[in-house]
Amino acid sequence: MSILILIIGLAAIGVGYFWYARTIDRTIIQPDDKKATPAKMYMDGVDFTPANRNVLFGYQFKSIAALGPILGPIVAVQWGWLPALLWIILGTFFIGWVQDYSSIIMGVREEGQTFGALSYRLISPRSRMILLIFIYFYLWLIMGAFGIQVGFNLLTNPAVPLGVIIVILAGILAGQMTYKWKQDIILTSVITVVISFIGIWLGTLEPVRNFWAALFGTSGGAASPKLFLNVTQAGFVGSLLVVIICYFGAVLPIWRWAQPINYVAFWIVFLGILGGVLGLLIWHPGLGDFPAYRQFNITGLGPLWPILFVTIACGAISGWHSLVSSSGTARQLEKEGDALFVGGGAMFLEMFFATMAFLTATAAWGSYQGYVDAGGGAKAAAVFANGLAAFMNRWGLPKDFGTAYGMVFLCLMALTIMYLVVRFMRVASAEALGERIPAMKNVHVGTIVALVLTLVLIWVVPFLQIWVLFGAANQLMASLALLLITLWLMSRGKNYRWTFWPFVFMFVTTMGALLYKAYEAFFINLPKTADPEKYKIANVGQYTTAQIIIGIVALILVVAAGILAWDGIQAIRRYRAKAAARPARA
Repeated sequence: MSILILIIGLAAIGVGYFWYARTIDRTIIQPDDKKATPAKMYMDGVDFTPANRNVLFGYQFKSIAALGPILGPIVAVQWGWLPALLWIILGTFFIGWVQDYSSIIMGVREEGQTFGALSYRLISPRSRMILLIFIYFYLWLIMGAFGIQVGFNLLTNPAVPLGVIIVILAGILAGQMTYKWKQDIILTSVITVVISFIGIWLGTLEPVRNFWAALFGTSGGAASPKLFLNVTQAGFVGSLLVVIICYFGAVLPIWRWAQPINYVAFWIVFLGILGGVLGLLIWHPGLGDFPAYRQFNITGLGPLWPILFVTIACGAISGWHSLVSSSGTARQLEKEGDALFVGGGAMFLEMFFATMAFLTATAAWGSYQGYVDAGGGAKAAAVFANGLAAFMNRWGLPKDFGTAYGMVFLCLMALTIMYLVVRFMRVASAEALGERIPAMKNVHVGTIVALVLTLVLIWVVPFLQIWVLFGAANQLMASLALLLITLWLMSRGKNYRWTFWPFVFMFVTTMGALLYKAYEAFFINLPKTADPEKYKIANVGQYTTAQIIIGIVALILVVAAGILAWDGIQAIRRYRAKAAARPARA
C-alpha cells in the first residue's frame, strides 16, 4: 500500500506539472525569455541577482519547505488517512503550485514589487497597512508553532542539541570557505557535510547525552522540573536556544549565517529524504488497520471541514510560499521561462515530501494505535523522527542514530525558515511603525521585539491549538495572495478563473477555520475554567491567557482579511466594468 501511495503521488506530479501547469504556462502566461527580468534590470548583488534555474530551484525548495509539510499531515491523519492524502494531492494539483508559480510571475512582470506595493495599487490605498498588520500576526504564529516543536520537543532530546550546533558551525565554516577563502564549492560541501554527520553522531554518545540531560534536569531518566506555567527546565533551555539561534540568523549578514547554514542543511535534508525513500522501497509496508476515515469531529482539533484544510499547512498550499516567491525568487529569476520549473516544480516536490511525512505517520506504525503510542498529533515531530528512523533502519542505519538524525533534520527544517520569518517581522514592524516609533527601524530592536513575542507564544499556548491557528492564518495568507494574483490577471486582460476559484475556496475555508477557533476559544474552552479538575486544567491562569490570545488573534486576522476581501471585491467589479466597456469603445 505504501508503494501504491508513492506511485499515486508521482502520477499526480506527472499530470499536474507536465500537463495542467504547462498548459496554463503556455496558453495564459506565455513567458517570454527575451524579456529582461527584474533580476537583470535592477541587478544589485543583494536582492536582485540573476540565478541559474537549478540553483534557484534548490533555493526555492529550501525556503518553502519547513515543518508544515511534515507535521501537518502527521496531525491530520487523526481524521483518517484518506482525507489527508486527498488534500495533499488535490490541493497541490489545483491550488498549491498555482499560487507559488503565479506569485513569481506576477513579481517578475511587476518589476519585483512587494505584496504591499501591489495591494496598494491593485486593491486600495488602505490595503497596504492592513496587509502589513495581517502579515506580522501571521509570521508571529509561524514562530510560535515552529518554536514549540523545536524548543520543547526536539532540542530537549539530549542527543540532538550538539548535532544542531555543529551543523550551524559547519555552515559558518562553509560561508568562510566560500566567500573569504574562495575555496571550491565541491571541496567546501564535502568537508562541511562530513563535519555535520560527525557532529550528529557525536551528539548520540553517552557523555554528550549526559551533559545535556544534566542541563535539562533529566539525568537518570527523571522528568524535567517545572519552572513556571507549564514550562519545564528542558523547555526553557530549548526555547532560549531557539531564540539565540534565530537572533544571529536575523541580524548577521546573509552570507555569514543564514545562506551557508541553509546550504549545508539542504544536504542533511536531501540525504534524509533519500534514505527514507530507500528504506520504504526495501520494506514496502502496508497501512495495517489504520482507518481510511475515523470521524468528522476530532476532540482538540475540530471538524474535518474546515480544520483539516488548514492543519496540513504547507503540503497542499501555503501563504508563506507566496511571500518567498514574490519578494525573493521573483527577484532572482534569470528568464521568465524558468518560473514554472522553479515555482511549480518546487511545490510538487514539496507535495512528495508531505506524502513521505504522511507515510511516517501511517505505514511506519502499521496501525492507528501504533501511531497514537508513538505520540500522535501532539508529538508529531517525534512521530516523524522515529518513523524516518524505522525506514532508514531497513538498510542498516542504527535506530538511535536514525532518530537523532531525524530530529536534527526537523530542527534544521524549522530554524532555516525561522531566520527569514524574523527578518520579515522586523521589516514589517519597521515599515508599519517606524515613523511613529523610530526605534523599530533599528535591526536589533525589531528583532528582539519579535523574539520576545515568540517566547510568549511558545510558553503560553499549547501546540495543537497554535498549529491550527497558524495553519488557518497561513492558508488565509495564501487566499489573499490568490486574490492579488486574480486582480493582476484581470488588470492584464488574462483568464483569471484558474486563480479566482482557488481563492474563493481557500478564503471561505480559512475564514471558517478562524471563526471556529475564536468561537472555540471564547465559548467552549474558556467556560471550562469554571471546573478545572473535570477538564484537567493544570494552570487556570495560563489556560485562560492562551484562549484569550487565540481568540483575539483569530478575530484580528478575520477583520483584516475581511477588509482586504471587501476592497478586493470592489476592485474586481471595477476591472469587470472596464473589460465590459472595451468592446463598446472599439
